[in-house]
Amino acid sequence: MSVRVALHSRSFLERGLLLLVILIFLEGTVLTLGAASSPDISSHVHPNYTKKAFPVLSLDYHHIQVPFEISLWVLLASLMKLGFHLIPQLSSIVPESCLLIVVGLLVGGLIKLAGEEVPPVLDSNLFFLCLLPPIILDAGYFLPIRPFMENIGTILMFAVVGTLWNAFFVGGLLYAVCQIEGTYLSQVELLPCLLFGSIISAVDPVAVLAVFEEIHINELLHILVFGESLLNDAVTVVLYHLFEEYSGAGEVTPMDVVLGVICFLIVSLGGIAVGAIYGILAAFTSRFTSHTRVIEPLFVFVYSYMAYLSAEMFHLSGIMALIACGAVMRPYVEANISHKSHTTVKYFLKMWSSVSETLIFIFLGVATVAGPHAWNWTFVSVTVILCLVSRVIGVVGLTFIINKFRIVKLTTKDQFIVAYGGLRGAIAFSLGYLLDKNLFPMRTMFLTAIITEIFFTVFVQGMTIKPLVDLLAVKKKQEAKRSINEEIHTQFLDHLLTGIEDICGHYGHHHWKDKLNRFNKKYIKKCLIAGERYKEPQLIAFYHKMEFKQAIELVESGGGVKLPSAVPSQVSMQ
Repeated sequence: MSVRVALHSRSFLERGLLLLVILIFLEGTVLTLGAASSPDISSHVHPNYTKKAFPVLSLDYHHIQVPFEISLWVLLASLMKLGFHLIPQLSSIVPESCLLIVVGLLVGGLIKLAGEEVPPVLDSNLFFLCLLPPIILDAGYFLPIRPFMENIGTILMFAVVGTLWNAFFVGGLLYAVCQIEGTYLSQVELLPCLLFGSIISAVDPVAVLAVFEEIHINELLHILVFGESLLNDAVTVVLYHLFEEYSGAGEVTPMDVVLGVICFLIVSLGGIAVGAIYGILAAFTSRFTSHTRVIEPLFVFVYSYMAYLSAEMFHLSGIMALIACGAVMRPYVEANISHKSHTTVKYFLKMWSSVSETLIFIFLGVATVAGPHAWNWTFVSVTVILCLVSRVIGVVGLTFIINKFRIVKLTTKDQFIVAYGGLRGAIAFSLGYLLDKNLFPMRTMFLTAIITEIFFTVFVQGMTIKPLVDLLAVKKKQEAKRSINEEIHTQFLDHLLTGIEDICGHYGHHHWKDKLNRFNKKYIKKCLIAGERYKEPQLIAFYHKMEFKQAIELVESGGGVKLPSAVPSQVSMQ
């Protein structure tokens, strides 16, 4: 045994010595070859090369500056939004939009006090291409189609006729005031005043959403003001480009007016057509995603954004394109995609639009501190007064005409809320920011007046509208879930009214709605909805949707929720 151990240890030592000799030999060979090939690498390649210590830690902020600052802004906006809702006393008194603007003012002021140059964060490209689309897509995708279509005539009257009235009333009277001696504004011409009127007269959808969702106003008033803020985009875009073009040309001919009307039709209808085309493409693509569920939400976002960019490329209404795209694709996409994809679309859109809205108001405050201002008491105060007066006169005058054709009349309280809810926002500021300094030397004064009007509507009107709604006892929104019983009665009334219209020979909107539904069921659903789901009756589809939603709620609550006994079984439904 001892002899075997000795032999084993001897062989181990021999192997170790052999390995050491080989290593020494190889090292000498490598060094010799290295010396032969490059006698002095450092002196040959870099004559003045001096070896430095290897950097253990280094700083390269410029490499990550842009994404880092974007992330900081988003984080600040999210923390501010979170903080406001942790203080219920503050959020119940002051609208969130007002608080966010104050945060922007404080941030801009701190940057300026620190001696740094405040960045122009709210430039027009960032606003129109990055921040606005998610808010409008969220509004269009979840737009309540039935109340919107039932009140489309009233909405169009406020959006088209009302915006035109406000633009010419404010612009014309501002020009008259500027010609008064002592105002020192005689150099301001008529066309720039009309251009300013078209910018300042449009109701802003972002500001309306931010305030009206907090006061929980009833569905009719909400859809009237919010629908107006969405559809007046086409009027604002056309007036803006027309007056900008006319200001450069210096004269307006009757042919220019005719071309302006044609341009309005092309901008509005073209935007709707572009959005509808992309919505149909999104719905058709979702037919084939049953094996790749992960990318289903991506098609909703990308097709919608492509619709917006395509419309903007041709100077069409990007907002109307997004609204049309979201409204067209939603019923077909939801029938094709999975429940998880639907949840992803819903919450990602809500998150994206909420962050964009928060950033817009913070950036508005920062831009107020950053930008140069030209304060003129006469111009600013007259702008604020004229905007209020024109809004009141426009709403009261148009409602007098509208009520002659409406079944449900707009009361005096309703008119007051519609007039008082005409808030201005960042769209007006961004359009003013786009003005050419060479064509419009009064651009800085215009921007100062626009910011003042935004602050007045958001702070004064936005903060006082909730107490006024409570004081006037305006009807609030009822948070009630739709039931099968309600759906049955709604469909029964639709069919009954369609039959009455057919018997009377009066083809109203119920008749054309029924024709559209039949065409949709016979042709469009067959092309855009996968499988046999397109044959499913609307009532059964609604029942399945409600049943699935209740099942999800039951699972999430841990089985503690009892399903309502009023819900019929699958057998009785069939």
